[in-house]
Amino acid sequence: MKKIGFIGVYDKTDLIINIAKILTAMQKKVIVVDSTLTQKAKYVVPVINPTITYITNFEDIDVAIGFNNEIEIKEYLGISEKEELPYDIMLIDVDNYKAIEDLDVINDTKNYFVTAFDLYSLKRGLEILSTLKTPMELTKILYTKEILKEDDDYLNFLSLGYKIMWNEYRIYFPIENGDWSVLAENQRVAKIKFKRLSTQYKDSLIFIVGEILNDTSENQIRKAVKIIERGV
Repeated sequence: MKKIGFIGVYDKTDLIINIAKILTAMQKKVIVVDSTLTQKAKYVVPVINPTITYITNFEDIDVAIGFNNEIEIKEYLGISEKEELPYDIMLIDVDNYKAIEDLDVINDTKNYFVTAFDLYSLKRGLEILSTLKTPMELTKILYTKEILKEDDDYLNFLSLGYKIMWNEYRIYFPIENGDWSVLAENQRVAKIKFKRLSTQYKDSLIFIVGEILNDTSENQIRKAVKIIERGV
């Protein structure tokens, strides 16, 4: 099972759910683990009878809420500690260092740092990584109105001295392209729809999915996106 971490205090729920949707459209079995302090997925992903810990299925995606580690997830699913979880990919939403340790995010297949450039998202997000004892390789996912070298330089400056190895490339998502109204509408109707998302937003999703799968062509991923857009 591949484990992919999305670290930071910036809201990542829609991003992760959309990535998961593409992966399930490509016949991958996916679990999203919300290990954040706010547990936003509890309020965004529909569930009939929420409890302290639960796993619910949303558009072929399993979403786990309230679990501290993989052992607890296995107990909930009724499998032994020695068994593998029955998923191809686990996507983990992380906004605290304890979850990084408990879910062993440091050893994930790949990890992303997700932020906008407001000071809270930057400084509080990096605070999570400030106590890393082992170097972690991270790819930046940046939410911004404009792609400015000064913003990236400032992020690099704030993270000086941390045990972070930044990948050279960055992934950008637009802050104002009408995407937020589409995502908000998706939440209201409890559906995952791609049709009115901007090309840049979808291209960034496709790039991330390509990194996660790493053995799948971009054309195959784009076909999966088209299927989602058609609602097939």
